[in-house]
Amino acid sequence: MINEESFQSETNAAAKPRVALIAGPTASGKSDLAVKLALHTIAQGRDAVIINADSAQVYADLRVLSARPSDEEMQGVPHILFGAWDGAQACSAADWANAAKHEIARAHASKALPILVGGTGLYINTLLNGIAPVPEINPIVREAVRALPVADAYIALQIEDPDRAALLAPADAQRITRALEVVRSTGLPLAHWQKQRSGGIGDDITLSPVILMPERNWLYHRCDLRFELMCQAGAIDEVAALLARNLPDSQPVMRAIGVPEITSYLRGDFTREQAIAAGQQATRNYAKRQYTWLRNQNPGDWPRFAYENSIDMAHIVSLLRI
Repeated sequence: MINEESFQSETNAAAKPRVALIAGPTASGKSDLAVKLALHTIAQGRDAVIINADSAQVYADLRVLSARPSDEEMQGVPHILFGAWDGAQACSAADWANAAKHEIARAHASKALPILVGGTGLYINTLLNGIAPVPEINPIVREAVRALPVADAYIALQIEDPDRAALLAPADAQRITRALEVVRSTGLPLAHWQKQRSGGIGDDITLSPVILMPERNWLYHRCDLRFELMCQAGAIDEVAALLARNLPDSQPVMRAIGVPEITSYLRGDFTREQAIAAGQQATRNYAKRQYTWLRNQNPGDWPRFAYENSIDMAHIVSLLRI
């Protein structure tokens, strides 16, 4: 016998437009899987578009260093919001979410399946759950906080917003800085503002998510190899071009994984080998933080897919219920 409440819930879900989401740590094979899913969808008679949800791949300046898919790797599938921002223009989570909402609506209007792909948790969370209405940060406060070494900022956050500090790793400079500047500028912790979120699309769509959770040692090896190959394929020239633009160090594009490490090499502070080793370590650290977010900050019923070496496409499609 069909439960009436369950039937109604399924009926309502079916009436909402569908969005696929492939989330996972860096170097986990998300982009390749997204293309395979798009081609599978197209073969079933429906168009598909891939929408970037990676905070480094949004920048035009980081084609190599962000591992943005090449034309060949895209295999003719439309890729949206890849390289869409110039490095001189910061792309906040709210900026990206607004652009993603527009692209999702456009895909739905043309009967295409939008496939979100990325590992930037803040982007995905903002799109689905909305943005916290944090007042504009006082520029003087922002400058003072961002001038602090991360260790000092973390100690300050432990005093001024201990609840938030307890949730963050001591080396998570971006989130520590954000939490500290919010509490100092507004007088209220970030959690206060996050409770008032608005603008998310989570209730207006049927989300088909899957979280990739590859075996860690395998992933770390891929991270190391990929960073070395990036340096051989033009990442160093890419960072040199960024430095020639004299962008502020505070710009997100200048803090992207690999940029500070290669910058140290170009300025003579590191050897090439030291820069590669430091970039590899930074990538592994980032992947570890992504694992933590993917494991702890998403609904428990989102399917997790553990694997090593290869991805079972048929199984992924079944998990996504496309």
